[in-house]
Parts: sequence; structure tokens; C-alpha cells
Amino acid sequence: MNVIAEFTVIPIGVGISLSKYVAACERVLAETGLTYELHANGTNLEGEWNSVMDAIKRCHETLHGMGVPRISTIIKIGTRTDRDQSMNEKIASVREKI
Repeated sequence: MNVIAEFTVIPIGVGISLSKYVAACERVLAETGLTYELHANGTNLEGEWNSVMDAIKRCHETLHGMGVPRISTIIKIGTRTDRDQSMNEKIASVREKI
């Protein structure tokens, strides 16, 4: 099943600046070959359900490997059964109507 997910990984116990951890997760996502897009408060990610979940898991593993003692992640997931739809198509559909 194809899924579009928005997720935010929140490292806890590492101080105020989190950009190096965000960058580490973005490198993990680049290695997966999945379509993703960083935004100001998280990342959008699309692909097969198991691949998306595995990518998020790998982000956790990577950050724990960097010494992050605790991580909280917020995930929003959307699926469709009537047709395939990409993140870009969803955005384009809204922009057509503006």
C-alpha cells in the first residue's frame, strides 16, 4: 500500500539546536530512494508503507547512534484505495484552485 506521511522526529536531551539531527535523518532518507521533502517543521515522505516505516525507524536508529537518549516522533499518514496519488499531485490540485 502506498502512503504519504508527514513526520517530525524530536530528539530529547540534546540541547536547543536540532539541525544536525535533522540533517542526519535527511541523509538516511536520501539513501532510501523514497520521495521526500523537508519543510520547516518536519518532512513529507512517500512510498510503500513498509519502506516509509523502515525509513523512520532508521532515523531513530541513526539518532540513537549519535548519542540521543530519547526521541519522540509525530507521524501523520494518508492512504488511498481509489487511485495512486503523489505529494506533488496533492499540492498541484490545491494550487489549481487558488
